[in-house]
Amino acid sequence: MRVARFHAPGDVRLEDAPEPTAGPREVKIRVRACSTCGTDVKISKFGHHHIHPPRVMGHEIAGEVVEVGSEVAGWAAGDRVQVIAAIPCGECDFCAKGQQNICPNQVSMGYHFDGGFAEYMVVPENVLKVDGLNRIPEGLSFEEASVAEPLACALNAQELVKINPGDDVVVVGSGPIGCLHVRLARSYGAKRVFLVELSRERLDLAADLVHPDAAICSSEEDPIAKVRELTDGRGVDVAITAAASGAAQEQALQMLARGGRISFFGGLPKDKPTITLDSNLVHYSELTIVGANGSSPEHNKRALQLIADGKVPVADLITHKLSLDQVLDGIGIVSRGEAIKVTILP
Repeated sequence: MRVARFHAPGDVRLEDAPEPTAGPREVKIRVRACSTCGTDVKISKFGHHHIHPPRVMGHEIAGEVVEVGSEVAGWAAGDRVQVIAAIPCGECDFCAKGQQNICPNQVSMGYHFDGGFAEYMVVPENVLKVDGLNRIPEGLSFEEASVAEPLACALNAQELVKINPGDDVVVVGSGPIGCLHVRLARSYGAKRVFLVELSRERLDLAADLVHPDAAICSSEEDPIAKVRELTDGRGVDVAITAAASGAAQEQALQMLARGGRISFFGGLPKDKPTITLDSNLVHYSELTIVGANGSSPEHNKRALQLIADGKVPVADLITHKLSLDQVLDGIGIVSRGEAIKVTILP
């Protein structure tokens, strides 16, 4: 079978590999869709400390069960499934408290285990142990199901930052995650959702799909002043930074109304992880700053249902569908910001 393997930074190869076999406590799937994201770009360029090459990449996975291990119950050939990306241990204190997404023993598909840029892959025992293999609801395509993983991460963030009906929300960053945040915020009843993006081309691409109440290009106008203008000087109730940018975090804090909440969704580069924070702004305006990291198996299940119910549509966000042999082209498209979502169909 064909796979896309990471060997070293700058060295991702399309190559042949033996078709895997499921062990007694594993499930083998035929991968039908594996979406790409900015993490795939970072891995391809810089590697990752959890990846010991060679490793098959890809972590936004949907497929069809073709083989079930002898000790696995509840699954059968032909079942349509989505696979979680981040796998908690299910045993530590954090997991016991329901905080599986910050499990210190977490492992991941495409990092510790071979991922979905392949024709076939094995779902490891670790996934099954935490109920991380999810049935795809009837009527939902494999491509849409593969987007459940990033939506699950957005769901975790918005639950933590608590979007309420009638809130004004600003999302900074118009990539696929930013687009998902816009639609998810609306599903929570946000009154208005504004979208801020540095790149005019990328902003226009996203705005044509998700139709924010205002699309603000931060390279052309002051986004803080514009958000204040749109809210009659008050500011927004919630800000979500869906960009790996310290400047975005600093600006978004200044867009908040008194009592506002901000989600630092996008992590910052490891060589520049700090920002300048006006502590008095947080103090006197009673602002709440919330981190957000990944998702739990339960978030994945609920994300699938949100898509299936039409509350958070994702089909139109998949702007490119490519074959496995085109996966390197797909990663390049993501890197250049020429797409919203690129999905690989092995």
